Amino acid sequence: MFGVFGVFGAVVLVLSAGCGGGAVPSASPESTPPSAHTPVRGPEPRTWPEVSPTPQRVSRIGQDLSVPGVVRLHVGKEVDQPTTEVVGDVLRSAGASQVDVGDVADGKTSDTNTLSVVLGTLGDQNVTRALTALGTPVPSTLPAEGYVLTAGRRAGAPTVVLTGQDADGLFHAAQTLRQLTGRGAVAGVTVVDHPTVPIRGVVEGFYGRPWSFEDRMEHLAFSGAMKMNTYLYAPKDDPYHRDRWREPYPAEEAEKLAQLVRQAKRNHVRFTFAISPGQSVCHSGEADRDALRRKMRAVHDMGVRSFSVALDDITPLPAWSCADDLARYGLLTEATFGQAQAELLNALQRDLAETFADTEPLEMVPVQYSEVVNSPYKRALRELLDPRVRVMWTGVGVLPSAVTAGDARRAREVWGRKVLLWDNYPTNDFNGSAGRLLLAPYDRREAGAMRELAGVLLNPMNQAAASELPLFTAADFAWNPAGYDAAESARAAARRLANGNEDVVRALLLLIDVEHHVPDPNGDPLRPQAPELARQLDGFRAAWARGERDAALTALRSTAQRMIDARSVIHDGVADREFVDDVDPWLTALSLWGRALSRTCDALAAKAGGNTAQAEAVFQEAKELADQTNGIRTRPGITSEPGVVRVADGVLDTFLGQARTL
Repeated sequence: MFGVFGVFGAVVLVLSAGCGGGAVPSASPESTPPSAHTPVRGPEPRTWPEVSPTPQRVSRIGQDLSVPGVVRLHVGKEVDQPTTEVVGDVLRSAGASQVDVGDVADGKTSDTNTLSVVLGTLGDQNVTRALTALGTPVPSTLPAEGYVLTAGRRAGAPTVVLTGQDADGLFHAAQTLRQLTGRGAVAGVTVVDHPTVPIRGVVEGFYGRPWSFEDRMEHLAFSGAMKMNTYLYAPKDDPYHRDRWREPYPAEEAEKLAQLVRQAKRNHVRFTFAISPGQSVCHSGEADRDALRRKMRAVHDMGVRSFSVALDDITPLPAWSCADDLARYGLLTEATFGQAQAELLNALQRDLAETFADTEPLEMVPVQYSEVVNSPYKRALRELLDPRVRVMWTGVGVLPSAVTAGDARRAREVWGRKVLLWDNYPTNDFNGSAGRLLLAPYDRREAGAMRELAGVLLNPMNQAAASELPLFTAADFAWNPAGYDAAESARAAARRLANGNEDVVRALLLLIDVEHHVPDPNGDPLRPQAPELARQLDGFRAAWARGERDAALTALRSTAQRMIDARSVIHDGVADREFVDDVDPWLTALSLWGRALSRTCDALAAKAGGNTAQAEAVFQEAKELADQTNGIRTRPGITSEPGVVRVADGVLDTFLGQARTL
């Protein structure tokens, strides 16, 4: 035990969940959170540990509460085991050496040598009394997944109360407790929090090598920690998802899927199974409808309660796939294609609702999944598709430069419902992304757009661990768009990987900066590459032109050295070895570019000193170092578009090429 508050040791934690299950909240307008829950970005300076995603409201109410060595957990009937385990792990990490479990009714204690933790429900009178004693108003209701966390003193005894609107909210409160607890103490704050976006998460929908089973298990744990509530399984290169969709999964693959579903449930993540039959399905044929029902039933038996039918990236043929469709719909046109898909999806939605009452509404990805321009195909789906079915949309383009509130409203109008944003960031499976990691923080999505959408799912990179940097920021944004700061969120993501080591944080931020380029399909930038490095190089040029050459060279040499050192700093300082392995080709190239920049500084110094011959020789050395980066390529078989590793391209290479003329 460490960090005890004088001789006082009694701390009471009360955790509560409402009557909800684990279902994803409705995306209806009625689910809009009340305006009274304001963002944290207020005048009060933060004096507590950083919490990600950024809560809606945090305020300090007193001193931090020390965690003593003995803890008693008093658990209500509706609190699930994963939440209890998270709380127990947090307390043990904070110094508790003994954690005993009892009933919630025994949560009141005056023993100053133990910590009492009460986990109950929002309506539990034990929770109500604890909140009232701490001076915290008892909320009559919270938005779905909302929670309150309060750490103060009750009748002199340190007390922490966590109460959730539902089981998901309570789990989120436990994740916040994890971040507010450290060095043997819980921050003395009140948190009132809830998500702004109802559906938040990831769609594994890229081309190239799918994530491994281990990648997915780790991602689901990451999602739970980051309060993301959805994982949509739709890997294009899974044959049983797409090309061989009629066939059942082999036993070994089925068991892995079942394990993933269990991992998702433990982390309060909705596992959505997608099937992609569009290339060959007979829309009106009972045989194919039965095949879809069998596949969904088999996956339902694994524990899946959410399904998606992906009809994206298919080419409408000059004829239907079967005679039944030709007989029913006639000539294949946009309108008849939309009608056929609507009838198929409506039949599946009815079957799910009638056969499995515990399933979520069906989701679908249409053939025309981008833009907001009306068409006969969209009109057919708007008019004929069951209103319960959620439609996915990628924005005004497949890779939109921005998503505005106006875009989202027009999409809602053209589809006749709120759409679920399939955001193709940070995916790197297309020609324009060859050789790239996409690490820039989530940005250029308007906060106001989130009120117009059913939710946001991001399509990540083939590199699962590296994807966690931008996904961290996206989770932060989706939870609280009004309180989001892209740069601050990127720093928080780096701090998580660096375990607080500031040298490692700086190296990771450098990596994020030199991999900041977000390409369009042709590779042209939707966001600027290496903005911080570009600022430094512009500053160097200006200082050099003013004659401040020694100072300019000193600063630039420091930048070059950070590039050279980044690989070793990240290798030594990041515990996540999968992340280190994912980014290593780019770190290797960054080190070479740093050496080239360092030698360019030497050449400029020689030139400034009048030694032209030496300068030219060293400029040539710098060029040869830069040329060596052309031999560093992405690893075979990982991304569908391999290529030479790109680092700060258009910024650093341009500077090195122009350095002789300075």
